[in-house]
Amino acid sequence: MTPAELSRTVLRSVRGAVEERELSVPVPARIVVQPPPRPGCGDYASNVALQLAKPAGRPAREVAEILRKRLAGTAGIDRVEIAGPGFLNFTLGDGALVALVRDVLAQGAAYGDRSAGDGPGAGRASAASPGPGAGRASAANPRAGARAAVVGEVLERIGAAAGRTGRADGPPALVPAPDDLATLTARLGTDEARWILLRPAAHDPVRVPERPVQRESNPRFRVQYAHARTRALVRNAADLGFMGEPGGVGAPAADGSGAELRPVPASAHALHTLLAGHPSVVEAAARLRAPDRLVRHLEATVDAFFRWHDDCPPLPVGEQKPLAVHRARLALAEATGTVLANGLRLLGISAPEHL
Repeated sequence: MTPAELSRTVLRSVRGAVEERELSVPVPARIVVQPPPRPGCGDYASNVALQLAKPAGRPAREVAEILRKRLAGTAGIDRVEIAGPGFLNFTLGDGALVALVRDVLAQGAAYGDRSAGDGPGAGRASAASPGPGAGRASAANPRAGARAAVVGEVLERIGAAAGRTGRADGPPALVPAPDDLATLTARLGTDEARWILLRPAAHDPVRVPERPVQRESNPRFRVQYAHARTRALVRNAADLGFMGEPGGVGAPAADGSGAELRPVPASAHALHTLLAGHPSVVEAAARLRAPDRLVRHLEATVDAFFRWHDDCPPLPVGEQKPLAVHRARLALAEATGTVLANGLRLLGISAPEHL
């Protein structure tokens, strides 16, 4: 279940409560759900009850309880809890994780990119493709143009991926880069140059390293390394004679049957939340003209992937035979690789198979 799907589910519960006169409020056009601010509060949270409390003339926790009862037992939702003054916290069921992985793998390059099916090469822009106006910006002011050209190009691609029609408004007001694009590319390489221009928020300066560092302390390298790792897992699994298949990713049973033991670790739920949120992040980056949001989301996804990878190794260890749980974990790793590749493609940065 993606945030958009959960938002629609909560909206239906509000509409149902209004139609059955449990609540007397205008039905909102949309409901925001997002990851909670701290661990231990479920997979998603919403403040919809607090927003409806005043027009309903009732305490927010009372409104939240009405919605909680309606949402309890909904397919894909394991628990709905009320926190604080009336926040609704949602914990998704394990089936939602399986369904998400299946959906990501089925959509492939189209996941989070509505332009991916528009024709040959759609959604697969080259890292070196210049955006409209890039040459004019660079010629007018090479240093200011370096950042504006790359950001403008990426915003056009992200806008298309989010389904926004018409031409983009161009890049927002940006702090100029300290060097022109050609100098940065010659010094750092194409991928690193683009990453440092896209990573800061518009009002933040570009920080240029002395040289590109090929280690995990470099966020760009870490994201590319994580993608390459997911591809290596697929190759290694093929050598062991198995492929990914969406399923339960928890600990396998001690009897060697391959059955999954509950509960699914928190690291898997955290990774699920980030993978599910990818389309929403693309839409927000397009709406706010902020490609740095996509950059930060990729970094967070990689952090979650490595935490989950350490908790739940996708490949058998030692003399262990491949089990159903390994096929499920491999499928989750593949889905992670798909999201990373799609995000890197939108940024015009390569997604290497080997690194």
